[in-house]
Amino acid sequence: MGAIATTSSQLPAATESLAAVGQYLTFVLGGEVYALGILNIKEIIDYGQLTEVPMMPAFVRGVINLRGSVVPVIDLMARFGKGATQIAKRTGIVIVETAAGEHEDGHNQDIGIIVDAVNEVVDIGPQDIEPPPSFGAGIRPDFINGMAKRDNRFVILLNVGKVLSVDEMVALGETVSGFTAEGTAD
Repeated sequence: MGAIATTSSQLPAATESLAAVGQYLTFVLGGEVYALGILNIKEIIDYGQLTEVPMMPAFVRGVINLRGSVVPVIDLMARFGKGATQIAKRTGIVIVETAAGEHEDGHNQDIGIIVDAVNEVVDIGPQDIEPPPSFGAGIRPDFINGMAKRDNRFVILLNVGKVLSVDEMVALGETVSGFTAEGTAD
């Protein structure tokens, strides 16, 4: 039980595959550099014109009108349990396409995420990707697909399917709404 694994054959098998090799959009959030696969990104817009929606979880900042479509906007800092993002001059919204969940007939959902600043698109090769840490990253381990080595720093490669899971966010919203309703009924 106290033995340390010394070879890869002794390490437990990874339940999730590592992040895919390819192009990633890097951005800053709370002083850390994160990245999302470029294939999930639809566009990047300036922060603004957000309509708040009552009785939503704290990480749902509101919705925006994007060419006639209602797009929910998520505060990733709040989603990671690190408080609200402070809006500044470089704050932007990255529009991400994600699977809508089991109740949406396989349609995709656009979701906006608030970031402190968008950096650049980078190519990440297989030699640059390390497995995600099992602890100590400051966010849930299932939110991380891997760690990419860039310029003597690590970039956290996010698992868009977990971070922006529509089913999980709906369940959290129902919990918040249920709690509020019960609290006012007493």
